[in-house]
Amino acid sequence: MIKTDSHIEHHRARGLRFLCIASAAVGFTLTLQIALNANFAVEEMNLSGFQQGLLEMFRESCGIFALGILALLAGLAEPLIGAAVLIFLAVGLGSYCFVHNYFWLIIASLVWSQGLHIWMPLPNSMGLALAEPGREGRRIGQIQAAGAAGSGLGLVCALALNIAGVAIRPLYIVAGSAALIASVACLYIPRQIRTEKPRLIIRRKYGLYYLLNFLEGWRKQIFLAFAGFLLVKVYGTPLSTMLIMWIVVQAVGWFSSPVVGRLIDRIGERKILVFYYSFMTVCFLGYAFIRSKYILYGVFLLDSSFFVFAMALTTYIGRLAPANEKTMTLSMGVAMNHVAAVTMPLVGGIVWKYLGFKWTFLIGSAAAGASVMAAMRVPDRIRNAIEGVPVGITPLAGGEPD
Repeated sequence: MIKTDSHIEHHRARGLRFLCIASAAVGFTLTLQIALNANFAVEEMNLSGFQQGLLEMFRESCGIFALGILALLAGLAEPLIGAAVLIFLAVGLGSYCFVHNYFWLIIASLVWSQGLHIWMPLPNSMGLALAEPGREGRRIGQIQAAGAAGSGLGLVCALALNIAGVAIRPLYIVAGSAALIASVACLYIPRQIRTEKPRLIIRRKYGLYYLLNFLEGWRKQIFLAFAGFLLVKVYGTPLSTMLIMWIVVQAVGWFSSPVVGRLIDRIGERKILVFYYSFMTVCFLGYAFIRSKYILYGVFLLDSSFFVFAMALTTYIGRLAPANEKTMTLSMGVAMNHVAAVTMPLVGGIVWKYLGFKWTFLIGSAAAGASVMAAMRVPDRIRNAIEGVPVGITPLAGGEPD
C-alpha cells in the first residue's frame, strides 16, 4: 500500500518520540560515566595523569574502528544496529562495578566505548532522516534536549544515591541499566532508516567538515580527559560537587538545545561555530592559568554547557550531503574526530607528567584557536544537497510499501 501524508507524519512522530527516549536513556548513561569518571579514576583506581591519558587513548581508539564496523553494517536498519550496540555499552559500563585493576579497567572500557562509538552517528543520522525539510536544526535540537533531560535525571539520581551513602561503584550498574532501556527503545523506531550503500564516504567537498571534526576531537578530548581530572586530582573536588556541576550543565543543555537549533536554522552554522570556538579558546586559557578552584568551577560549567553549539557541525553536513550519504559522512566525521581523540589524551598525559597540567590545557587552547580559523570558511548557508527532495530517508518521504 502507498503511504499517505498522515502515515508519513505518524512514522516521523513515532520515530522521533522513540529516538528521543533512546537519546535520553543514553544521555543518562553517558553523563553518569563522564560525571563519575574523574572521581572513580582518582579515588577508586588511583590513576596518575599519564595513566588517565593512556586509558582515554584506548577508549577513543574505538571511534576509529566504529567507522569500519558501520561500513560493514551499512544496509542494515539503523535502529537495529543501535539496539545491538547499546547492549555493549550497558555491559561494559556496568562492569566498572567489579573492576579493581588497570588491565580490566581497560578491557571494560573498550567494550562500552566500542558500543558507544558505533551508536554516536546514529541519533543524528536518524534524526535527519525523520526531520521535515527545513527543520533539521530544530529536530536535532529536540533530540539533544532529550539527551540533556535524561542526563539531568541520571545525575539527580546519582546525587541522591551519593547523599544516601551509596558508593560510586554501584552507580555504574544504574548507568548500564539505562543503556538497556535505550536499546529497547530503538526497536520501536521505523526500520526503513538505513544506509543505502555499503561504502565509506570520503569526498573533497566534505573536507572542511572533516577538518572541523578533527580539531573538535583534539579540543574536546583534552577537556574530557583532563578538566574534571584536574578539579579532582589537583583541587580535591568531591563527587557530590562534580555531580551538582553536571546537573547544572544538563539543565542548561535541556533549555538551550532547542533554542540553539532554531538559531542555527536562522543565522547559519558559520556564526555559531566561530562564536563557539572563540569562547572555547578562552576557557582553556582559564584552565591553564586560573588557580582559584571556585573560578575554575565557573569555567568548567561554561565550557561544558557550550558543547550544545557543536550541533552546528551536524546541521552543516545535513544540508551539504544527500540523504544516502549522510550516515557514512557523519561516521567519517566521527572517525576524524577520533584520529585526534586517540592521540591527544596520550600526548596530554605525557605533557602533564613532564611539563605540568598548564601545558596540557594550552594544547587544547591551540586546537580551539585553529577551529576558529577553520570555522570562518564555512559558508553562511548550505542549500539542501538534492533540490526539492526532503532531507530524509526515501521510504519516509512516501511511495514505498509498508
